[in-house]
Amino acid sequence: MEYEDQGEREPVGQRPEDEPGSGVVMAFGRQLKLLRVRAGLERAEFGKLVGYAAQSIASFEQGRRIPPPRFIDQADEVLGAGGVLIALKEEVARAQYPAFFRDAARLEATAQALCVYAALAIPGLLQTEDYARAVFRMQRPLLDDAVIEQRLESRLARQEIFERRPAPLLSFIIEEVVLRKPIGGRAVLRGQLQQVLLVGQRRNVEIQVMPTDREDHAALDGPFNLIDAATGQRIAYTEVQNDSRLHTGTTKIRELESRYGILRSQALTPSESLAFVEKLLGEG
Repeated sequence: MEYEDQGEREPVGQRPEDEPGSGVVMAFGRQLKLLRVRAGLERAEFGKLVGYAAQSIASFEQGRRIPPPRFIDQADEVLGAGGVLIALKEEVARAQYPAFFRDAARLEATAQALCVYAALAIPGLLQTEDYARAVFRMQRPLLDDAVIEQRLESRLARQEIFERRPAPLLSFIIEEVVLRKPIGGRAVLRGQLQQVLLVGQRRNVEIQVMPTDREDHAALDGPFNLIDAATGQRIAYTEVQNDSRLHTGTTKIRELESRYGILRSQALTPSESLAFVEKLLGEG
């Protein structure tokens, strides 16, 4: 991840010590094991108390799997850790995302508004579990099954944004070709289109389709997001080939704001877009 502000770049987020098997994840695992042993609990006994198998507990303790926030809360209480494990929760949570996306994920989680232009795949916030799993399985180089499941869990957890109150305003512009790509197979695509329809009916969500036959197109440079942070600052996020940047410079922000505004005028309206998705479902 890079921050770009008026042409100056400051690398952030590239923290290999946060990856599974090292850094904060290993430190958490060692602390967890010490607390469990101090409590006189075997892994199986402890697992029953927190709702996880002994094998999962071993993976957490050895730093091979990143523990979810719910587990950390439960473990801290069961082991009488007094907040020691909870204190690491935020850093551990960062490690659940690939390094290039961590800072964007943090901003997204508390955003007041999001504008998302998707040209390659259905946006992660709208993805079904089956669709997301198919996307991760297609990644090259191939991801380990454990990494796929971890990233899947993290992606689905991001969708808690739809339940936040006050509800953030969410705008999505999706290329028609994306809605036609049978990623994971026709059945998976059908379930994904149904998900788009369902989410698109929320009052705080607008989904628009950019038809392929449009002669004018304002964003041929690729996908991007605009994030209205909790601080009131607007930030842009761009990503290609796992190389991402957060832009805070006024010139770049205004450029992308202008592009998004033109895209909205070129795309189908929200009601036309949902009708278009229903039509695609009928064709299937």
